[in-house]
Amino acid sequence: MNAIATALPEEIVAATDGILNFVEHEVIPRHAKNHALFEDPRAVYREDGRFSDEVVALIREVRMASADAGFYHMCAPETIGGAGLGHLAYYVAWEALFHRCGPQNWLMLYALSHWAFGPSRLLEKVTEQACERFMPGLMDGSKSMCFGLSEPNAGSDASMLKTRAVKDGDGWRISGRKIWTSNAAVANYCVLFAITDAEKARTKQGGISAFIVPTDVPGFNVQRVIRLFGHIGGDEAELAFDDLYVEPWQVVGELNEGFKAALYGVSLGRIYNSARSVGYGRWALEKALDYANTREAFGATIANYQGVTFPLAESATELHAAHLMGLNAATLLDQGHSAIKELSMAKAYSVQVGFRAVDQAIQAHGAMGFTNELGLTHAWHSLRIVNVADGTNEILNRTIAQRLLKGDVAL
Repeated sequence: MNAIATALPEEIVAATDGILNFVEHEVIPRHAKNHALFEDPRAVYREDGRFSDEVVALIREVRMASADAGFYHMCAPETIGGAGLGHLAYYVAWEALFHRCGPQNWLMLYALSHWAFGPSRLLEKVTEQACERFMPGLMDGSKSMCFGLSEPNAGSDASMLKTRAVKDGDGWRISGRKIWTSNAAVANYCVLFAITDAEKARTKQGGISAFIVPTDVPGFNVQRVIRLFGHIGGDEAELAFDDLYVEPWQVVGELNEGFKAALYGVSLGRIYNSARSVGYGRWALEKALDYANTREAFGATIANYQGVTFPLAESATELHAAHLMGLNAATLLDQGHSAIKELSMAKAYSVQVGFRAVDQAIQAHGAMGFTNELGLTHAWHSLRIVNVADGTNEILNRTIAQRLLKGDVAL
């Protein structure tokens, strides 16, 4: 039985069923065929921490196959060639993908265009020249991008940016650094944020602009891949820009108004991470329930012991609430609302309960929960990270409190 009383729109159900069918036929078999590759971290990553050429090729294959099947850009706006399904479809599809595939079939990450890696509403305001040059490869999945916002001293408070774009003739010269830039080590393009008017930026009246740049131009440098949790490689990178030249056609949206695009990108990230947390939490919970029904101890299955099942029941309750919050926030966005409070609530709550659900699933499995073969620790690592990514829980609580104090008390 569907636990959600309100039925989803038929086109979203059809699109979600379609992309799940796609991963069954195109993603999961690739993991099975390349099992030896994915089991060896030294084969997955190069010595410098980037994905190996073999893995990059598989990622590109999935993107292109999904684009060809019509799923990759299904949530991108119609104005750039997508199907325009919007925020609710984005949430539902990502939650379903993480729920079905878990962390082990992780190539599914490239079956749907991630807001920071490929086509999304973020690129609606690129110039005609930029669209002609960059959009074909992004839409067919042969190319990818990254989102250069966070800096060493500008994380949760993105208004603290230091990267500068200094006028040079008709264009600008950009110098500065970025950090925690996902996909940057293999991306073909970067949406890069820099200060173009220092006084406006200082008074928080704008002054920050977005530019789309190829990653192979002079002055664009991937300084290092950031390794996490003791892994030998990763997907986050630190970038440095040294006198990187950009032209007027590379501005995304209006000059000095790039911070609006940055905030929208972060909002998409919060939808994505809310969905990821609920999806992983449901995946882990179901593994724990299956195990509880078969594992015997002291003459009975451990499903008979409240110490095992009550924490799982609590996780199920929390995940259900988080799922409803995510659906509601995404629907509000589709209706044209800013949903600042509701999206902050959904993200902060979802990442915490998803993490707890995975942690409880590990506990229910006992020592087996720590093994690589179950994949629970991979999900645990992922959800520990998203308790910080795209706004820490503390920052989100601050935002919620500010909205409440200003009179936005609707619940």
